[in-house]
Amino acid sequence: MEFLAGLHPKVVHFPVALFITYIVLEATGVIFKKEFFLKAAHLILLLGVIGAFFAVLTGNQAFSNYEQWTDASKALFLEHQNFANLSVWYFTALLVARTYFVLKKKFSLRLKYIILIASLFGGYLVYQTAEHGGELVYKYGVGTELNIKQVPDDQ
Repeated sequence: MEFLAGLHPKVVHFPVALFITYIVLEATGVIFKKEFFLKAAHLILLLGVIGAFFAVLTGNQAFSNYEQWTDASKALFLEHQNFANLSVWYFTALLVARTYFVLKKKFSLRLKYIILIASLFGGYLVYQTAEHGGELVYKYGVGTELNIKQVPDDQ
């Protein structure tokens, strides 16, 4: 499963983009009262959750393959992991709740605003996940070739 570790940097951008797109579509649908945007938001949320589960799977594998952990980088990773897990489970719960209300035809305007506000908090979780993940990459080289191949100084 080592190949999954290399996929993490490529995969993580999809759920981030999908969740942000979901929030924009949700807001557009609620504010302008357009059902098309609300249905599109629902589909994008589903795709984002699926992508996020795959991002967490590949991220856990990337953690296992990185061998140069320091106390600081490991602490940062744990924060990144916590925000990632919170994001996945938060948006999964949001998807389940939203799907329930839509299927039971109880997705009233009030609930739409509640879901919208909840999605904005989810956006904060995604931002924190991405911020910590970016710091792992740019500060410590996690998931880059810098930590995979060490070229001897005499070459």
